[in-house]
Amino acid sequence: QVQLVESGGGLVQAGGSLRLSCAASGRTFSSYAMGWFRQAPGKEREFVVAISRSGGRTYYADSVKGRFAISRDNAKNTVYLQMNSLKPEDTAVYYCAADPRWRRVLTTSPDEYDYWGQGTQVTVSS
Repeated sequence: QVQLVESGGGLVQAGGSLRLSCAASGRTFSSYAMGWFRQAPGKEREFVVAISRSGGRTYYADSVKGRFAISRDNAKNTVYLQMNSLKPEDTAVYYCAADPRWRRVLTTSPDEYDYWGQGTQVTVSS
């Protein structure tokens, strides 16, 4: 099992940047592919980006490609989401999640992630 805690959210103006962190408990962090999802009020949870166990593979939603960057530090049990050129439509609660299964292709389905953090609010003002 793994416990996840997100941090780094906040209020930023359009065009600004934020860096989210997700700290994981336990000694098996490198056994999990990690994903970031987001959920805006009244909307379903939306896939943002995923990263493989080693960090060698990533997959981005088209809506964030070129603006967001995911990375991980397995020595620190932490995954990061660098968000640049933020837009008001990026406003949401951002969640990190862990997938314990090895997959040939990183999954974008929230149902495939077993562990979730509590979320961190990101608000982008226009």
